[in-house]
Amino acid sequence: MKKIITFAGSNSKTSINKQLAVYASSLVEDVDVEVLDLNDFDLPLYGIDLESEKGIPDDAHRFLNLIKSSDGIVLSLAEHNGAYSTVFKNLFDWMSRIEGKTFFGKPMLLMATSPGPRGGASVLGIAQDRFPRHEANIVEVFSLPSFGDNFSDGKIVNSELDEELKEKVGTFKSTL
Repeated sequence: MKKIITFAGSNSKTSINKQLAVYASSLVEDVDVEVLDLNDFDLPLYGIDLESEKGIPDDAHRFLNLIKSSDGIVLSLAEHNGAYSTVFKNLFDWMSRIEGKTFFGKPMLLMATSPGPRGGASVLGIAQDRFPRHEANIVEVFSLPSFGDNFSDGKIVNSELDEELKEKVGTFKSTL
């Protein structure tokens, strides 16, 4: 059976992006889903001096190995001031020191949501530009605007947006 990993680019215990990622991955039928939480990966703030003195933390290797051993990735990025959250950028920086092609060509459903009407559009733009240089195979992109209005009880309540996500999940599933 195929295995996908799903996670949010956030360390919030109540992350709206984690809620979206978990919902989206629940729509991928006939796969094993492993939900990752960035809080479970203890990584100091990346710096070249720290890397030179102490090496690369085991948790960076562990996360990268989870990507490597998966058949696909469902990722929903939090947007902080128009860019990646610090916790995600730090993880990304550490992993890229181990393997520049951090995503290993794995099919990716890339998403974002936010409380506002742009639904993380800025961070999605950054990721769509950057991730392919790290061998991301971005199969589909989905943005959920106005999370509080469009998501409730663990699912998207706006039928039009829910149908759009389900179509994109279907495309993602077909690439696994």
